[in-house]
Amino acid sequence: MEKWVYTFGGGRAEGSAGDRNLLGGKGANLAEMCNLGLPVPPGLTIVTAACNHYYDNGRALPEGLKAEVRTALRQMETITGRVFGDMSRPLLLSVRSGARASMPGMMDTVLNLGLNDHTVEALGHDAGDARFAWDSYRRFIQMYGDVVMGLDHEVFEEILEDEKGRLGHEQDTELSAVEWQHVIARYKEIIREELGEEFPQDPEVQLWGAIGAVFASWMNARAITYRTLHNIPAVWGTAVNVQAMVFGNLGNSSATGVAFTRNPSTGENKLYGEFLVNAQGEDVVAGIRTPQNITEEARIASGSDRPSLEKLMPEAFAEFRGICDRLERHYRDMQDLEFTIERGKLWMLQTRSGKRTAKAALRIAVDMATEGLISEGEAVARIDPASLDQLLHPTIDPRARRDVIGSGLPASPGAATGEIVFTSEEAVKAEDEGRKVILVRIETSPEDIHGMHAAEGILTTRGGMTSHAAVVARGMGTPCVSGAGTLRVDLRNELLIAQGITLRKGDIITIDGSSGQVLKGEIPMLQPELSGDFGRIMEWADRTRRMKVRTNAETPADARAARSFGAEGIGLCRTEHMFFEGSRINVMREMILAEDEAGRRAALGKLLPMQRSDFAELFEIMHGLPVTIRLLDPPLHEFLPKSDEEIAEVASALAIDETVLRRRVDTLHEFNPMLGHRGCRLAISYPEIAEMQARAIFEAAAEAARTTGAAVVPEIMVPLVSLKAELDYVKARIEAVAQAVIAETGVAIEYLVGTMIELPRAALRAHVIAESAEFFSFGTNDLTQTTFGISRDDASAFLSTYIQKGIVEQDPFVQLDFDGVGELIRIAAERGRRTRNDLKLGICGEHGGDPASIHFCEEAGLDYVSCSPFRVPIARLAAAQAAFNGNSSKSA
Repeated sequence: MEKWVYTFGGGRAEGSAGDRNLLGGKGANLAEMCNLGLPVPPGLTIVTAACNHYYDNGRALPEGLKAEVRTALRQMETITGRVFGDMSRPLLLSVRSGARASMPGMMDTVLNLGLNDHTVEALGHDAGDARFAWDSYRRFIQMYGDVVMGLDHEVFEEILEDEKGRLGHEQDTELSAVEWQHVIARYKEIIREELGEEFPQDPEVQLWGAIGAVFASWMNARAITYRTLHNIPAVWGTAVNVQAMVFGNLGNSSATGVAFTRNPSTGENKLYGEFLVNAQGEDVVAGIRTPQNITEEARIASGSDRPSLEKLMPEAFAEFRGICDRLERHYRDMQDLEFTIERGKLWMLQTRSGKRTAKAALRIAVDMATEGLISEGEAVARIDPASLDQLLHPTIDPRARRDVIGSGLPASPGAATGEIVFTSEEAVKAEDEGRKVILVRIETSPEDIHGMHAAEGILTTRGGMTSHAAVVARGMGTPCVSGAGTLRVDLRNELLIAQGITLRKGDIITIDGSSGQVLKGEIPMLQPELSGDFGRIMEWADRTRRMKVRTNAETPADARAARSFGAEGIGLCRTEHMFFEGSRINVMREMILAEDEAGRRAALGKLLPMQRSDFAELFEIMHGLPVTIRLLDPPLHEFLPKSDEEIAEVASALAIDETVLRRRVDTLHEFNPMLGHRGCRLAISYPEIAEMQARAIFEAAAEAARTTGAAVVPEIMVPLVSLKAELDYVKARIEAVAQAVIAETGVAIEYLVGTMIELPRAALRAHVIAESAEFFSFGTNDLTQTTFGISRDDASAFLSTYIQKGIVEQDPFVQLDFDGVGELIRIAAERGRRTRNDLKLGICGEHGGDPASIHFCEEAGLDYVSCSPFRVPIARLAAAQAAFNGNSSKSA
């Protein structure tokens, strides 16, 4: 019989940290802390499999679950000395989600569950504080009414704000017990009016309503969006954690807070966090009250005059600091913790590996390796390769004039400029239109996840360093300034009011997420220098990895950028990109429009010196590193004008009749050009094109060898081969040109001729093609198209639906399809090397910069990956992690 519930509390637990797939991250870590003897309120965890059962069976809970929960509740009652629903010493519960991967704020939570019109009186009497009890009850009604019953929390907030205004109160903490009772009466009245039902008084009904709501929230819009952005499969499901409540809102000897064992923005090895006195945990992250610093050092640094936890509650602080150190050593990673102090007693509510910026991740990994807490290989494995994108974002030029209009907290580093928008929907629309925006909000909520992802930066006027905006922005690598209290947002009129300046939607601002400044207008930016901790990690990564990392580049600027990022050659030079620039396009058109071979060769003679110069510069930049040059690939019609206006303009420039040009355009038209007259098929139809390109390559190699003193070994790649005979025909032309250039220059030139494997037939016949090919480069963009039979340009129309409905987990053009396309790569690699054991294997499609695809390439035994210049650091790190994981599994 399947076990649905695992318990923890009283210094023992049924699970441990290793059970995160079963218990979710939160439940597994609660169990682990309990086993370590830390002060954890007792509770139970409903396993993730119950979530899958819920969705597989029409949102019905598993049989036997209720009985297991009741048994676990009895255990919690024994440990706490309280009884669920009791009229004298009631046990109150928190009900929280907990997937195996952290999804902060994306799913629903209910606190203070078990309160009703009778137990609230008992709670007040037992605590000796009626105001606390009624405050807790209004919180429960507000949260339960929103999360379980579906009445928007703004409805409750409006009532509360009205009452505070009527009573002349600024803060929630100023309301008395009697005043809270009036608020609660209005809450229950609005539920009755809006929903046509009463607020439930039965604690058992409340509990199962909350459990069902947590499972239901796994499929809410914000959770789906978050999972899509972070590649979290829906089939993982969420666990539900039901835990005995402890109260940080029990007067001035109570508090609640969130902390990180190291600074999540900078990585500095100092305890970092915020807390509130007489509050519950939701108050800290919601940004409703301004939190206080945990440490005295942080309080002084921030200039705050409000006492730190270290000064206010020194005994609880000392215990908490000791637990932080212990948990970081135990998990060997920076921890994100939630805690509550109830009348001086410390309780630990959560620990997990903390989300951090890329800069912080690098520093933490390097510091921990230096401290001997982890190895260099583990330090490399700790960094999310995709997060390195954050380090490539621009920062504000220190020499630039700063027109500062406000400031807040430096919640997520990096700088961003854009138009002001006030809603997430506007941010998404702007992104679709190619406009860069800053999302300006009073505070963000999980419903804003789509807009936060679309925006260049995020600015909020409320919230601390652990608010929703700050945590989510740091995880995304998006610059963020939070808690900019000197600014005022007028949502109704779409205005941002700052120090006497009024800015409207569409006005340009810049935010500096490293300093917290908000600036008017567009400010000059600088690219960061990739040194320090980044350099150390990259050095360790390069020592660890087996595969080489090349770049896809055909311009000197891209080649130089790639070299600066550590590229070890060019894996794909797309020569057609060189023909679209400036006056070259007309010479190319002249060649295409020529009536015979003689005319084509005359035009190609004009292109030859241009190509030679291009290749020579690339060879010089790479200075002896391999350069793979792909012969002309796209169909010729791509170079010709399309509209009537363009046709007239080109006809005039080339001094030919419009009718003749239009006829040629019509002749070259193809119904399915990506499967048409392109690649090696062009070189066979018009060998003079391949011969010109080969001559340019060999002459440039001879020239660069003389200039740099480094031998150049060009790798010439013939695209779209499906038959060995195609490659043989083109290779013969290349070799003839090579011999001619060697004779003319007197320079011995080494070179390789290979092919792109981008058609299923080529993969299946790789053993035959390898008789002629000296290297294979997998063009996974086309190989994915031809394997699936879908167009990369059109597939987005339905692939998002496929992902949402679980037909596929990932877009196969973003992450390699390991089972299908990957199988063809494995077949081609194995069969090709069976024929030629020194066959060089690489990948040059977009997947060459995707970390998961790079892991596949390591397993498949490829020699190198090639990617765009700015993804080279990502590929270097991912290749090292693939090698480290492979070696670790072998040694295990």
